[in-house]
Amino acid sequence: MFTTQLSGLLKRIGEKEEYSIEDAGRLLAQGLISEGSIYMKGFGEMAAIEVEAVSGAETLKGVKAWTPDARLTEADRVLLASRFSDDTEAFSFAKTLSSEGIPFTAMASKTETAGLEEIADAFIDLRLTKGLLPNDEGGRTGFPSSIAGLYAYFLLKMTIEEIIAEYE
Repeated sequence: MFTTQLSGLLKRIGEKEEYSIEDAGRLLAQGLISEGSIYMKGFGEMAAIEVEAVSGAETLKGVKAWTPDARLTEADRVLLASRFSDDTEAFSFAKTLSSEGIPFTAMASKTETAGLEEIADAFIDLRLTKGLLPNDEGGRTGFPSSIAGLYAYFLLKMTIEEIIAEYE
């Protein structure tokens, strides 16, 4: 049952976020084309996406982990990921990027409270607001936010690589 629900979630992301992923890919590719870097920052369990982007089996050329001592330039771009769009730490980081004029993409699941989707230059909604399966206590379980984020990341990575290949 979990596999069926997870497959449905990934399909929704792929179909409903197609244009957002293309927009995000263009924004991030601009950084690489202009000889900048893409800095990646994952909050909470979404650090898995940062690890995959920076040191996975198929890294994207020009991706670096964001650290507090990173000195971003106007050529650089940032990809940030959090479980929810109203995550306070991610939103604070996003506000700093916005105030410094650093273009960034965010991926998270939208909540009722406005958040990252309001200030990001491109936003990918991971469409996961509750666990995928009901549990015995009347709640829900199985909240694969990092899986959803990794799926969106790979779609984004392939989009960026296509854009760069066309540019070259």
